[in-house]
Amino acid sequence: MTFWRKLTAAYSGLLSLLLVFSVAILIVPVSLQIFSRYTALIPSYIWTEEMARFLFIWMIMIGAMIGVREGTHFEVDLWPRLKPRAEAAVRLMANIGVLAMALVFVWAGIEFTRFGWNRTSELADLPLWMIHVAWPLTGFTWLVFLGEQMWDNLMVLSGKERA
Repeated sequence: MTFWRKLTAAYSGLLSLLLVFSVAILIVPVSLQIFSRYTALIPSYIWTEEMARFLFIWMIMIGAMIGVREGTHFEVDLWPRLKPRAEAAVRLMANIGVLAMALVFVWAGIEFTRFGWNRTSELADLPLWMIHVAWPLTGFTWLVFLGEQMWDNLMVLSGKERA
């Protein structure tokens, strides 16, 4: 395994841990919201809705990054079983579509992050760039993972590697 593959595998592992952590943390504000609605034991917290929304955004983005790494996020099986080269060509075309979306996420995400750079959220007073940076980071991560997948598909198409 090359250094690049080890690095992307480690990054993917880190993303998986962050996903588990974000889901675990999301339970806290959502539980507080539920308990404060139906019991008088806990006061009604307004910041919990905003915090849950922000964690949900990050959870979705991290899940999308992992889905692209595993090749399952944007995959729909339409073709019957194909030979390895034909399947690599179809996957490469799908990768190009995801690549276009990744570039949109990077470009528009940078603008989105600039927009929120000096702003804070209304209730929790969090810097909004911490939320907005999820978009360009997701796009950049897709580019990294797609580069690896596209390389593999090009190697299969060239006949240098088996599928």
